[in-house]
Amino acid sequence: MRMLRVLRTHATLITTVMVLVIVLVLTATDRDTASRILATLWVGGVIVWTVVGMIRQVMRGHVGLDILAVVAMVATLAVGEYIASLIIVLMLAGGDALERLAGRRATRELTALLDRSPRIGHRVRRAPDGTESMSDVDVDDITVGDELVVRPAEVVPVDGVLLDVTAEFDESSLTGESIPVTKRVGEAVPSGAVNGSGAVRLRAERTGEQSQYQQIITLVREAEQTRAPVERLADRFAIPFTAISLVLAVTAWGVSGDPSRFAEVLVLATPCPLLIAAPVAFLGGLSRAAKNGVILKGGAVLEQLARVRTAAFDKTGTLTSGRPEVAEVRPTEGFTASEVLGLTAAAEQYSTHALASGVVSAARARGIPVATATDAAEVATNGVTALVGGRRVVVGKPSFVAEAAPALRRLELPPGRAAVYVAVDGRFAGTLILVDPAREESAWVVRWLRAEGIDRIAMLTGDVGATGTSIAHQVGITEIHAELHPEEKVHLAARLRPRPLMMVGDGVNDAPVLAAADVGIAMGARGATAAGQAADAVVLVDSLTGVVDGVTIARHTVRVAVTAIGIGIVLSVGLMLVAMTGAIPAVAGALIQEAVDLATILYALRAVTGRLPERPDSWTGLPAARGGLEG
Repeated sequence: MRMLRVLRTHATLITTVMVLVIVLVLTATDRDTASRILATLWVGGVIVWTVVGMIRQVMRGHVGLDILAVVAMVATLAVGEYIASLIIVLMLAGGDALERLAGRRATRELTALLDRSPRIGHRVRRAPDGTESMSDVDVDDITVGDELVVRPAEVVPVDGVLLDVTAEFDESSLTGESIPVTKRVGEAVPSGAVNGSGAVRLRAERTGEQSQYQQIITLVREAEQTRAPVERLADRFAIPFTAISLVLAVTAWGVSGDPSRFAEVLVLATPCPLLIAAPVAFLGGLSRAAKNGVILKGGAVLEQLARVRTAAFDKTGTLTSGRPEVAEVRPTEGFTASEVLGLTAAAEQYSTHALASGVVSAARARGIPVATATDAAEVATNGVTALVGGRRVVVGKPSFVAEAAPALRRLELPPGRAAVYVAVDGRFAGTLILVDPAREESAWVVRWLRAEGIDRIAMLTGDVGATGTSIAHQVGITEIHAELHPEEKVHLAARLRPRPLMMVGDGVNDAPVLAAADVGIAMGARGATAAGQAADAVVLVDSLTGVVDGVTIARHTVRVAVTAIGIGIVLSVGLMLVAMTGAIPAVAGALIQEAVDLATILYALRAVTGRLPERPDSWTGLPAARGGLEG
């Protein structure tokens, strides 16, 4: 089966080798006519097939470099250099095989993610008499609440909560951290983590489709299927390179009066370096980014990220840790602190905002029951309304809550604190004060971006101005846009200059602006969100340093791709100039061009290596170069 797949994949290459061997044998035995007919028939068939493909591409609005190869094959046949024409076909087919081989090397990290995708889970069922049974089920059939067994060294199939006392998991495929992570009972275990040496039990918290690893797999498949801009990058050079090659070939023919000189020049103009080297570089960049915890949805994203001139950040969960803690509860007259916190948590458990989890956790930590609410509804970036025990609870921003409780009083908050306002049955019930500190790496990331030429950095947040300003000043951002609705973020992002614009966000409310930005980057370490679906790139590690790594890898990849194209063009043009003198026969030229192809492909594979910025121990100062090679 594998042999048939290889034969089918490389049919042109294998057939060309066979035809070339037969032609050489026929020529050596003085059967020139038979060898010429065989070579002409095979090369003619390849020419027809290539021309048909060219016409289809032109009808789709894509003009490529195949014309040079076609002209070179026709020219070598016309002047009787049929062995050279076969070598050109061999070179093109061999180039395709080299591209596949280099592509597998370049995309091995992406392929590894796909290969490791969990497909089954071991579900535990309990009979009425207390006996247990275990059965294998498809990941898609696992439901929330199912108890699962994960065997030693198995991949966790869905996001879950650990039921055993302790266990160790390898999360390197998700976070890049090679040291096993110890989890304790009740802690979250992400899908895609690899269990340690003992079997453990989990309770499923998400279905397979909603789990983190399956979302990553979806993103990887999107990245693989997206048409990379490397084709467009090569196309930029296609017309001028083709024109220069034809001019040199015609000039050589005209000056020498020998039509074979035309073929000798064009043999060295075959466009394999442009067609192969750049795509290999971009595939390598995508794979390297995946290895470092950044999934880029295709080569077009990588090219845009390399050119970013403006950066914008959301605040909560992006510049801040996204794990706020309730520092104080201030009830108004007629309410107690426990009552306000309990009612707020009951409503906030239905919210997707980053502050909500901190409120719910605070209530549970203080032993306050979190009641089930009904008729819950969230207004993105504003707040939540819910019916809790027959009481209408409104939680959120002051402007939102004031519509239900006009007597609301705003608080003057110290820097670094946020407030959640609460109304109950039309009365202002109180305020919860939360602390959500800036990530320790945020200031360093902002300084690094500025040092790398991204001069305009802004904060776009839905939070109140005082809170946004406090965090922005801590991390070194001076342009602050606060109390924005999702549509206002989109309109503001559209006006930010210079372009391209990189927007980094975290929550569901960031999805519109992430989709509208030139490059939207979602902080996706905590699982699947609308932000991750709308974004062009997803940072899997829970750190803003992934943004720095993404920009670094993108810039390095584009440099490698452009340099590989440049090497191919310079070598080809230089060799064509030599061939104009008649110093390089057609057959020798075809073999030399194959060496040029190999050189450019080997250079393009440099995209999978390179230095990443060093993380300072104290998160102060500008970065130095990381000491080792990545990839």
